[in-house]
Amino acid sequence: MSWFCLHFWGQNASGLLIIAAYYDEIRESEQPEADRCSIYHSVIVNTSKEMMCYSDFPMPDHFPNYVNNSTLLQYFRLYAGHFNLFKHIHFQTTVRSVRQRPDFSNSGQWEVVTVDRDGREETHVFDGVLVCAGHYTQPIKPLSDFPGIDTFPGTIIHSWEYKDSDPYLGKRVVVIGIGNSGGDIAVELSRACEKTFLSTRKGAWVIGRVVGRGLPLDMTMVRRVRYLIYGLLPHALVSLIWERIFNQRYDHKLYGLQTPSKLFSSLMIKHVVINDDLPGRILLGDLAMKSNVQKFQGSMVFFDDGTVEEKIDAVILCTGYDYKFPFLPTSLSSGSDGDLKLYRRIFPPSLERPTLAILGLFQTKGAIMPAVELQARWASRVIAGLNHLPPAEKMVKSIEKDVQANLKSYPCPKLAALQVDYIPYIDAIAKEVGVCPNIAWLLLKDPAVGLRVFFGPCSPYQFRLNGPGHWSGARQAILTQWDRVAKPMKTRSIPEPSSFSLFSWLGLSGGAALIFAFLSLFYLPSKHPRCI
Repeated sequence: MSWFCLHFWGQNASGLLIIAAYYDEIRESEQPEADRCSIYHSVIVNTSKEMMCYSDFPMPDHFPNYVNNSTLLQYFRLYAGHFNLFKHIHFQTTVRSVRQRPDFSNSGQWEVVTVDRDGREETHVFDGVLVCAGHYTQPIKPLSDFPGIDTFPGTIIHSWEYKDSDPYLGKRVVVIGIGNSGGDIAVELSRACEKTFLSTRKGAWVIGRVVGRGLPLDMTMVRRVRYLIYGLLPHALVSLIWERIFNQRYDHKLYGLQTPSKLFSSLMIKHVVINDDLPGRILLGDLAMKSNVQKFQGSMVFFDDGTVEEKIDAVILCTGYDYKFPFLPTSLSSGSDGDLKLYRRIFPPSLERPTLAILGLFQTKGAIMPAVELQARWASRVIAGLNHLPPAEKMVKSIEKDVQANLKSYPCPKLAALQVDYIPYIDAIAKEVGVCPNIAWLLLKDPAVGLRVFFGPCSPYQFRLNGPGHWSGARQAILTQWDRVAKPMKTRSIPEPSSFSLFSWLGLSGGAALIFAFLSLFYLPSKHPRCI
């Protein structure tokens, strides 16, 4: 097999696993980069470590189940070091352009222009290009949606710029948007501000990271058996059941969180925010839910429900992101609805040779990293010539079919095109790679693993049990995943209850007999009732 030289755009988790996937098929100091988004200091992932890790590299068992940003960075470094990937990463290097070579129809090669940290421009020729920038590249600041905002004397930033609550100590702040970032930032501000207001147009379904018996949310919810059951039941019934479950913890209407949208549309969960503390901050009165912002008038903010908040010091826009890839050829530019048309959210169908793939350009309610890893494994095999794509016409029809199905739930075409249903999507990609677990075969050959794969969490290790990239440790990783969940919580020694001896059982039985005899004197009917 010839050696391919792949160029990776995007310094993120996708880039790491792409490098590993490619080399699997073909077998420092930290410097902030300009124009790259940063994260706020307190951010914690919304997916647990067993569900978000790389499929052949479990997170250390002592890591907490939900890691913060610094612990996740530590994991990336462990992964890169374990697979010797650092030598393949070029930091502080900007991609200026990606263009097809004149002989692209024959060679499939790309000409990539880069600029290093010293401003030196270089031109490279690559056999394949994988774009790993994701879709959180351009913060959306819809200032024109808020009349009078130009009269507001305070500070206005996007969550892209937010770092911590220190600049807002003792102030009155309005947070616009109730996505995961909006919820996190509003909660953090409520501990420092005089008052925090969280404005939302449609509300949201809010759930914590911890569910029944204190288990991680996704390890309980993201299971193949659940998807099978949900597929057999009417969607309206599934939605009703889960809305009641969500409201058992707290009444979303009472807390000002209620949304008119159903929780389930098709099998996709909509408008869900993961936040452990939001209801508590509302209950304490430090955070107040508000309707959509209508207009600004100086430091006063008017809301759609007719209420007004005065003396507002700052506004934080948690209004989402857009994505743009200006370095790509114009022939790959998005269509009239602004979306890049991609087969299985990876491959542009218009290319004569499938030597360019875009990874991570999707939205789902599961862990992103395992899905992107499968994308990487498939894309690497396609570029290497080990897998083949359908004809362009079939890919275009598949894209349109997916968009039309999603439009029933998401009216915006660009947003609809991004949505994928987690387990069906990763299984579809895994089948292309040849690594989708065969449940029936597993139940017959290895029931211990088969039962866990079907009834247990859909963890990434399932896609290393067989096929290309098989990992010998996958079976053991599945069997021990709950041990790694428990390990970081075992910080206090609690003795196991002592087992009962024969004499203990005899004593217990005798005691029960005495109690029964005693109660029978008073409660069992007598042939000669006593007169009172």
